[in-house]
Amino acid sequence: MSPLALADAGTAALLLNLQALGLRLEDSDVGVTGRRGGAGPSDHKAVNLAGRTVMIPIATASACESPFVASRPDQHGISVIRRDGIEVSRIEFPRQPRFYQLQTADGIPYSQIATLHSSDVLATTLLQSCIRYGNRKTSCQFCAIGQSLAAGKTILRKTPEQLAEVAKAAVELDGVKHMVMTTGTPNLTDRGAAILCESAQAVKAVVDLPIQGQCEPPDDDVWFERMKASGIDSLGMHLEAVTPEVRARIMPGKAGVPLERYMDAFEAAVKVFGRGQVSTYILAGLGDTVEAILAMSEQLIGKGVYPFVVPFVPITGTPLEKYPAPAPAFMAQILPPLGAMLKQANLLSQDMKAGCAKCGACSALASYEV
Repeated sequence: MSPLALADAGTAALLLNLQALGLRLEDSDVGVTGRRGGAGPSDHKAVNLAGRTVMIPIATASACESPFVASRPDQHGISVIRRDGIEVSRIEFPRQPRFYQLQTADGIPYSQIATLHSSDVLATTLLQSCIRYGNRKTSCQFCAIGQSLAAGKTILRKTPEQLAEVAKAAVELDGVKHMVMTTGTPNLTDRGAAILCESAQAVKAVVDLPIQGQCEPPDDDVWFERMKASGIDSLGMHLEAVTPEVRARIMPGKAGVPLERYMDAFEAAVKVFGRGQVSTYILAGLGDTVEAILAMSEQLIGKGVYPFVVPFVPITGTPLEKYPAPAPAFMAQILPPLGAMLKQANLLSQDMKAGCAKCGACSALASYEV
């Protein structure tokens, strides 16, 4: 579904509220199976809202108290969202993907190797571990990468062969349009670029599927050429927070890679992947001000980097599980001016070949690019 279909101001405002406050479901089993913990949009569920598939928190503490309630779907699959008993919208739920029914020859369910995000995005965490995760003095305080592994919902290391097998099936059975490969940081040198290369190469050998790779900035810019040559079409290097103070408090280990290195890496990566094919994830609500987020976004846009700003979602079981999600009003101060900046620069999510910003399901940002 087009990320630009949600241009109506009222619907965009509703999405801001739903992504900040969450949604209570009368029937939690509808749609694509949700996931607790892990990397990416955990504790969310995909819903079709006004012609666009979006990810809405359903299993967070705030979602359990949300004023928004979705009814059980009727015989046509339509669910009514009410706030204080008053209907505010109608939604549908994407169906469970067919590839979830399959497993590898050695008995591993495909869903433990890669999952469906939104309605047409295949996502995987190549290494479900991180050198910083086990130590709360170094781990990112919002991260839940180890939870799905501990719960037996995934495996520690997905092999290139497994990824290729699942990607081919997801394209053939479910019409997947692009793929996101992220990873826990395995070392302080290439920081995951090497396993991204071997994984992308294996997938591209069996299916023509655009791929976004995601890792911290590697220590040597030569890795950007290697990742591009392996078949990675776009690159994500995620800041999460934009000021040194917030970075040091929220992600003390990752903050050891200074902002200066990120900026240099962004410039080098854009030279390889092209303007608009490099992006960064920014979590709004962790302590950075509106002004700081917009100022950083302006710098990034000037470098040809897409700043994908999403509302922070506190995940159960993390040190920030009781940290408040940003108020809708906070996001409303960021996304409209940021969308205007992106439009003026002609740096649009729809033009990205693959990745989180192209999908756009975790933020209302794309609604403001029109």
